[in-house]
Amino acid sequence: MKLNSTNLEKKLELKFNDPKILIKCLTHKSYDSKENNEKIEFLGDRVLGLVIAKKLLEIYPEEKEGILDKKFASLVNKKKCLEIANKIDLEKYIQVFNPKNKKIKIEDKVIADCLEALIGGIYLDKGFSVTEKFILNQWKEHINASKITQIDAKTKLQEYSLKIFKILPIYKIISNTGPRHKPLFKVAVKLKNTKFFNAEGNSKKDAEQNAATLCLENIFKK
Repeated sequence: MKLNSTNLEKKLELKFNDPKILIKCLTHKSYDSKENNEKIEFLGDRVLGLVIAKKLLEIYPEEKEGILDKKFASLVNKKKCLEIANKIDLEKYIQVFNPKNKKIKIEDKVIADCLEALIGGIYLDKGFSVTEKFILNQWKEHINASKITQIDAKTKLQEYSLKIFKILPIYKIISNTGPRHKPLFKVAVKLKNTKFFNAEGNSKKDAEQNAATLCLENIFKK
């Protein structure tokens, strides 16, 4: 299959100097074990983090490091990358193993990773300034929303559990997989009267936050 990325470039309002870089950004390892987006994704993840961290310091020059860290974590994660990727219909352009050429649903993680690879590709092809502009444009509404400081899910769940049951929530690590530079933690949490709620994250902290969010959603939907 020959990928036509012209429509994506129009959507991004970017024209790659080297089209091969864009093609590589959109190629999953299941499609091509050698020329794929794994390493560019690694780069894009770091560039994304740098741009968002820089912007947060500009917006909140007097804010404490702990608060900045929470705002950063809410902006740089797989869920947020997936939201951005879906906004630009990135899934339509991703090359994955599909021998029967059928319409398939690509995994959310693959789509989110591809968005990070795209960021890495823009950096390689266009440099930092263009990449920074792209990221800040795509993340604009989310950055603005971060100006509203909220108690994180893990803290909220802890406060609820202590108030109702007089004990802390129970967390346990289910698994720790993935390469060293891109680990994937699976964590479960429960309260005295609930089942375990499982969630994943690229750090133990992120996984615990995601699990706490699921648990809170279950509590307050009742």
